[in-house]
Amino acid sequence: MLLVNLLQPGVGIDLSNADVNGAKDLVGKTQEFSLIKFVEHVFPKSVFEAMANNEILQLVIFSIFFGIATAALGEKAKVVVKGLDAVAHVILKMVGYVMNFAPLGVFGAISAVIATKGLEVFVFYGKYLLYFVSGIAILWIILLTVGFIILGKRLPQLLKAIFPPLIIAFSTTSSEAVFPKLTEELEKFGCKDKIVAFILPLGYSFNLDGSMMYMTFASIAIAQAYNIHLDYGTQFTMLIVLMLTSKGIAGVPRASLVVVTATCAMFNIPPEGIALILPIDHFCDMFRTATNVLGNALATTVVSKWENALENPVETT
Repeated sequence: MLLVNLLQPGVGIDLSNADVNGAKDLVGKTQEFSLIKFVEHVFPKSVFEAMANNEILQLVIFSIFFGIATAALGEKAKVVVKGLDAVAHVILKMVGYVMNFAPLGVFGAISAVIATKGLEVFVFYGKYLLYFVSGIAILWIILLTVGFIILGKRLPQLLKAIFPPLIIAFSTTSSEAVFPKLTEELEKFGCKDKIVAFILPLGYSFNLDGSMMYMTFASIAIAQAYNIHLDYGTQFTMLIVLMLTSKGIAGVPRASLVVVTATCAMFNIPPEGIALILPIDHFCDMFRTATNVLGNALATTVVSKWENALENPVETT
């Protein structure tokens, strides 16, 4: 919020380069987001529906109840635990196969943006992207500094361990795509499996550093583009709304745009203004997704350290 008020990237947005057709699809989804809808949304109607729709927050709630019930059964539930563990390894192997083709998909997506908008898209939105990436860089410095204070010399080892998931998240713009791989790498690093299994999915729902930063940046930038003044009280209220409506969006590429659209509508900012930033959003999504992964990896490792459950890294051959 400080950066977007200081640098005012919205002033430099070219209103003639808006992706109006893409914005219409997003504007139609704004009614899904409200405090009441959020509370209702937390509890799944069906766990299978939640899996199919990639509703990770609902899966976290279901998993908590399922885990408590499983623990209460004791010996009787061991066969279920072993079965789910085997399924998890199979899914991990499947994701590995899919990720081998990820670079081809990313190449196609970026090519489509350039073919539709031309190379001029980089000129029009260069300042917007530069300011956002500068903010992301500052956020990374803060996260890594705090990580170094708590983890000390083990921080470089952690960064080396999570480097492959970071690259995959950056290229696919989906945090969910790297969830199994990130889980595996954190356990190899020495984090207790029980802590990883709880903190990491929790972080995917409530610890979206990159997405939260972008949604604040984009919402106020759109207001600036339309020359709409927002006092600081309104901006802080917007932050609270974004914190509530942004939960569980990490798994879906560009889902932040839907939340931004809904937030703009609530604060009398033209929701069709989302069209102004659509052409460049794919590149912004790369950085905010990688930031989400870094933040969740650090959070999981820090909790392991606090709980005295951070073991020496496992050597792999």
